[in-house]
Amino acid sequence: MIKRAEIKDYKDVTKLALLLWPDNEVIELQKEFKHILSSEEALILLSYDKDEVIAFAQCQLRHDYVEGTDNSPVGYLEGIYVKEAYRSKGLAKELLGECEKWAKDKGCSEFASDCELDNMDSLKFHLRAGFEEANRIICFTKRI
Repeated sequence: MIKRAEIKDYKDVTKLALLLWPDNEVIELQKEFKHILSSEEALILLSYDKDEVIAFAQCQLRHDYVEGTDNSPVGYLEGIYVKEAYRSKGLAKELLGECEKWAKDKGCSEFASDCELDNMDSLKFHLRAGFEEANRIICFTKRI
């Protein structure tokens, strides 16, 4: 079962998000998700197996330039995660489809995403889901 997350679901969203983005702090993510869940320009979906939350997808509207796109706003898949025991069953594809539908209903004609250069599982998922690679970059930083 897939449902749109509400503000009251922020703890469940945070638990799954920490599995995807483990370098984040719990309290900071909780604050961020409370804000995102109250926005009309964002959607977070949760998937359940009985009472257990097993997957989530987060998408938002991006009004700034999105690599490889020509329009604004663009629907953007910010993150998607399925617990390992539930993978390879089409759940991520289903969540993505709901995100795309939401973005289209919001007036978007393009949908985008990204992944880290070394995340081969994510790259394969995106290509299987019909995304086309737009660009590859390596970002640099240094303290001065």
